[in-house]
Amino acid sequence: MQKLLAAALLSAAVFSAPAYAQTAQTAQPAAPAATAGSQEKMELKGNWRASKLMGLDVYNDGNEKLGEINELILDKEGKVNAVVIGVGGFLGMGEHDIAVSMDKLKFVEEPVRTSSTAPGATTRDTTGTQRETTTGAATGATTTTGRSGDANDWMPDHAMMSGTKEQLKAMPQFKYSDYN
Repeated sequence: MQKLLAAALLSAAVFSAPAYAQTAQTAQPAAPAATAGSQEKMELKGNWRASKLMGLDVYNDGNEKLGEINELILDKEGKVNAVVIGVGGFLGMGEHDIAVSMDKLKFVEEPVRTSSTAPGATTRDTTGTQRETTTGAATGATTTTGRSGDANDWMPDHAMMSGTKEQLKAMPQFKYSDYN
């Protein structure tokens, strides 16, 4: 009987030892919870949507179109680390992607002013924003390209960057990986 009791206690100790050996996991700090009854409203007016920056035209100081924004690269904290600009090409073919830091770009909320001899017209860009073009009667008249009166506050009109197309094409090509 003593041997049977000793064997039972020994087997109970052997099978319960792993349970005692486990350590309690440290609790992760919880993220701040959003409360449904919170009356706090985020004021976001005057900010831009990242999705609306994609495809945004980039011009130089001479109002020559250099390319368009193809991508925003974020760091792990959500800060824009680089802006990928597609330079050259036609309909995406032969385009040369470059990466520049955000401080190299200046976002402008006014229409682009270029020189043109074409008559006035209204066009629609790829973001669905209506563009108005106004020209004078003389050759070399000023053209104003801008958003219509119902312009969305969630995006700038265009971006400015110093340099020429040739200088940007000479920059190292940005690659998402070693395979492309």
